[in-house]
Formats: sequence, C-alpha cells, structure tokens
Amino acid sequence: MKPSLSCLVLSALLCACATHESSVSGALPVACIGEVLPPPSGMMEVQDPALLQRALGQPLQGKLCAGKVFRASEGAAVTVYRVWDASKPYTAMGSWWSFSAPQGSRDTYRAANEICPQWSALDRVTQCRLKPGAEVVSGPGQSAQCDAALTYPPSPANQVFVPNDARKQLMFVENCTMGTPWPTFFEDRRLSPR
Repeated sequence: MKPSLSCLVLSALLCACATHESSVSGALPVACIGEVLPPPSGMMEVQDPALLQRALGQPLQGKLCAGKVFRASEGAAVTVYRVWDASKPYTAMGSWWSFSAPQGSRDTYRAANEICPQWSALDRVTQCRLKPGAEVVSGPGQSAQCDAALTYPPSPANQVFVPNDARKQLMFVENCTMGTPWPTFFEDRRLSPR
C-alpha cells in the first residue's frame, strides 16, 4: 500500500519539528551551528571516541555540540586560554579552554561560550601551553539553559576541552601564567553596553 501525499507531508512536518526544541527564550535549533575550525600549528587530528564523548553535550546542557580530537606534537608550542572565577580558585585549571585569547566584554564572551553566570564570574584568565602528546577536543559550543529566564543557543565559537583533573593531579597543560584579572577595568567599561 502506497502512503498518501498527506501522510508524506505530515511526516515531513514532524521531522522538521523534531529538529527544534522549545525553551523559555523561544525555539532553539538542536543542530550545531558553525564548524570545527582547524587547530593551531603543532596539532594533529587523532581518533579517541571516549574523549570525544566526554566533551560532547546534550542540547541545553552546555559542553560541545560537535568536535574533533587533536594531539599536540612533540616540540609544538600550542597556547590555550581559560577564563575562570577567582572566588573558586580550584577552577583555575579546569577543562574548558580556547585556542584564542579572550576578547570583548564579559557578557559577549559568556554568550559566545555558553557560560552561565552561576557557573563562573569570569574574572581571571590563565594562559598555558599544552603538554606534548596532550589530546584535546575542539569544536563549536552546545546550547545551555542557565535558569528559567536565560538560555544560550548553540554557538559557532570553538571551545577546547582539555581533560585536566586536579583531584588526580592529572594536568595536560604547563608553563602557565595564572590569574590575570580579566577583563581589565578599562576594557570592561569600554566594551560593555551602557
């Protein structure tokens, strides 16, 4: 028995609706936006499905929307940056980094990287080098629901998941400059909307 045209149209509409979810701030696309950008020189793509899975998140839960695993080559000097909360010093060497120095206002950075205000004050930046052989995951960010009033959609901004574990003293970064205030008072005043 052949499906009727109305059944086909209904199926197509249901499939289209399945690619969206509703939230307080309206419909958010489930699909990722952006793409995994090429890493800096000194990084090569490798396969590590378990590490990739640790970095990927479900819609509205943060983490990455898509990603690829990269390994730092011997002799490479790959710099990563982490913005964190000075009131939580144990977060200075966490898992979420960037290959690019933070720019713009705190609110702009927060939205681009889907970082809820209750997760971090974003007032310090640390710069480190990846250790040779370190494997990381890079890709665009997943959506994040902070509370009933604030939801960040998926972002094309690439983030870097570095599987640091301070409790186990397992660090994949070295040669760090720690806790520089960010943004500076002047940058925050100049870049924040008035």
